[in-house]
Formats: sequence, C-alpha cells, structure tokens
Amino acid sequence: MNPEIPRERFAPVLESLRWLFVALPLIGMVPALTPVTGAVAAVAFLSSLPLLWLPAWPPWVLPVSLTVLAASSGTLWILQPHGGLGSVVTFTTVFYAARFLTIRSGLGVSVSVAATLIVLYLRNETNIRDALLNLAMVGVIMLLGLNRRSRTARMEQTALALARARTAAEEHALAAALAERARIARDLHDVLAHSLSGLTLNLQSVRLMLVRDGASAELLAQIERAQRLASDGLAEARQAVAALREDPVPLDRAIADLLAGYRLDSGASGELTVSGTPRPVAAGATTTALRTVQEALSNTRKHAPGASVHVALSFTGDGIEVTVTDHQGRAPAPADTAGYGLRGMAERAALLGGRLSTGPGEDGWRVRLAVPA
Repeated sequence: MNPEIPRERFAPVLESLRWLFVALPLIGMVPALTPVTGAVAAVAFLSSLPLLWLPAWPPWVLPVSLTVLAASSGTLWILQPHGGLGSVVTFTTVFYAARFLTIRSGLGVSVSVAATLIVLYLRNETNIRDALLNLAMVGVIMLLGLNRRSRTARMEQTALALARARTAAEEHALAAALAERARIARDLHDVLAHSLSGLTLNLQSVRLMLVRDGASAELLAQIERAQRLASDGLAEARQAVAALREDPVPLDRAIADLLAGYRLDSGASGELTVSGTPRPVAAGATTTALRTVQEALSNTRKHAPGASVHVALSFTGDGIEVTVTDHQGRAPAPADTAGYGLRGMAERAALLGGRLSTGPGEDGWRVRLAVPA
C-alpha cells in the first residue's frame, strides 16, 4: 500500500466489510425463516443499516439501532437456537457497542445479550458449559471492541500532537523570520535612510550656495535632479522599512513625506489636508495614490518650478480621493494629451475600479484620483 494514501480513505470500505458479519448471517437464515422469525430478521437487518454510515448522525441513531439490533438478534437466536447464525449477529453487535457507544449505552446492549444467554440456558437450549463459553466469547469480543476504540483514540491524539508540533514549528520559523526582517529593517533604517536624509540636506545646501554664486542653469539642474532622486530614494527606503516590519506607513503620513521632499527639493510650499476618518487602506489603493502624487509633483517640478502645491486626501465611505493642485499664479493652457506617467496612473486606477482625472484649475493644474479602498 502506498504510504502517502491516507488510511481514512479505506475506512468506509472496512466498515462495510464488518457490516457483512450482520448482513450475511441474516441472509443465510432466509431459507429457514418462518413468518415470525422473518419479521424479527427484517427488524435486525433494518436496524443494522446505520453501521454503513459511521459515524451515524444524529448522535442518538447509533445507540438506538444497536440496542434494537441486540434485542432482535437475541430474539432470533432464541427462536432458532440451532441455526448458529443468530449468535454471529449478536456477537457482532457487542463489538460495535463496545467500540462506538458510551458505557451507559453499551450496558444496554450487554443486558440484552445477557438476557438472551439466560433465556437459552433456562429453556435448556444450551448447557452450562456452552453458556459459559458464550459469556466468555462476549467478554473477548467486548475487549476487542474496547481495544479498537482505544487504538482509534490514540491515533487521533497522535495526529493532534503532530498537528500541534507542526503548528509550533511553523510559528517558531515565522518568529525567526520576523526577527530577521526586523534586524534588516533596523540596518536599512540606520544606514540607508539616515544617509539619504543627510544627502538630501547637503544637496539642498549646495543648490542654495550655487544659486547664491550664480552657477550655470545646467549645473543647477543636475544638482536638483540629484536632490530629487535622493528624496524619492528616502521615501522608498521608508516604505521598505515599513514593509519589512509589517507596519505599513499610513497613507496620510506617506503623502506628507512626499510633500516634505518636494519642499526640500523646490523650496516651495506644500500642504496636505485630510478629511474624513483616516483608516488602513488596501495595498493596491495605497500604492496607486502614492504613485499618483509622485507623478503630479514630478510634473509640477518640470512644468511649473517653484509653484506651491496643495494635496487634499479624503477618506470616504467606500474609498479614498486624492487631489493634487499646484498654484502657478496663472491659468495654465490645457494640455493636448496626458503624459505617459499620468496615462499609466489612469490605467492603474481603472484596474482597481477607480478613476483619474486631470485638467487645469483656476491658477494651476489639478490631478484628482478616486479609488475604492
């Protein structure tokens, strides 16, 4: 037998074979049955059918059926004591009672069997020697049923212990993985995040000194680009640290970090207003919102350098809305088509069931994102 095939798959087949110890003797008695014994045999056969669907449900079905089976098979044994087959059904009933029933229910079956043996002895259908042998047989069969019952209980306890050990091992491995991730997060935060923060501030100082000394526009553009890359890297490093710690940065704080980088990079003001009750947002919606804000700020740096930016974050009942507006001091001309960045953000929003709209405002450009979350 293949050890990978679970034993439970064969349990119904084994129970059906055991049921044959009830069905076959009853079928074998058919030629010798009278109308009275035939009715008793029919009751015994019907009461044995729940043995084919163990465990029987509801719980009272099996005790009642085994009690009826014990009484009917014992009656059949008394009515036809010399057939020999009625005793097989009675002994099989004892085995099932010892294996599956409670002690109280099993006593009911044992009383029926003991009554059968007493009646057989009193009617002189059996002598004292045969009566004692039958009682010994009942005892042996009861011990076999109890042994089978305890073996099944031990197997269940072993399976439960293995499951608990497997769960403990998985929890231990998870704890070790989380500890390692926390260590990496600390190292990343201490080394990379601090380095990028210092780099951003130093680049800001260099840019201001170059502006003071009248440096060329090309040099200033290179410094500004380096400062922007450092700011974006700082934001990504913070998100990576949060992901490693399984402690995601709230959306409003993440947007505030982007605006802080914009202020350091451009020297212009950047404000964030939050309406509604802040709550955790799904990862897809959070990523889309942050990428949209990043793209909008990048476009402001490119097309309206020095413009102040206002970001409005709104938590609605079924989603979030993010509006990024730059204030250029004049009404911008409408663009013919959206850039590739905003077009990609619109596609990302559509995949989430949201919508991205862009267009000119009163004194600048506005990007509005609405996604379910």
